[in-house]
Amino acid sequence: MHYQAHETAAIDDGSSIGEGCKIWHFSHIMPRAILGENCNIGQNVVVSPGVVLGRNVKVQNNVSIYEGVTCSDDVFLGPSCVFTNIINPRSAVVRRGQYAKTHVGKGATIGANATIVCGNDIGAFAFIGAGAVVTTAVPAYALLVGNPARQIGWMSEFGQRLHFDENGRAKCSESDQYYQLSVSTADTTVVSRIK
Repeated sequence: MHYQAHETAAIDDGSSIGEGCKIWHFSHIMPRAILGENCNIGQNVVVSPGVVLGRNVKVQNNVSIYEGVTCSDDVFLGPSCVFTNIINPRSAVVRRGQYAKTHVGKGATIGANATIVCGNDIGAFAFIGAGAVVTTAVPAYALLVGNPARQIGWMSEFGQRLHFDENGRAKCSESDQYYQLSVSTADTTVVSRIK
């Protein structure tokens, strides 16, 4: 076996699990789920059919990742964070096949107990604070908190708060990487790493 799974984990036929993955107590990897190399799946996690996790994704305890969710490499999903996949669920109305898609970009962090309402993509290296409720798309590098989640700043690729000078430049306090704040052609503010 090219991955480690606790004896209580359920690994269904038809799932694909990358080299070096670790799957802990009472977790369930369902058919057609795809896990990239070196993922770490905490205890009591469900990875539903059709979910795709990139390389080195860390999923903490008590997370259910429902059909329609995809994660790029190096994503962190905090304890008990929540994904939805139907905007208007009703027990008596079957809406299979109407799942809204949510993509979590490379290096993004979703904090403990945060909720991601389906259909709202999370940009690369974005940081969603604990308990936040995300109801809109999130730009790359954005820092969001609250309910409903609102943007209060920007984060570096190392997870440090960025403070921009009058020229729109910031330096990460941990990595010494530089970032540029600018306005895109769509008249929205964007951050990019410049060196």
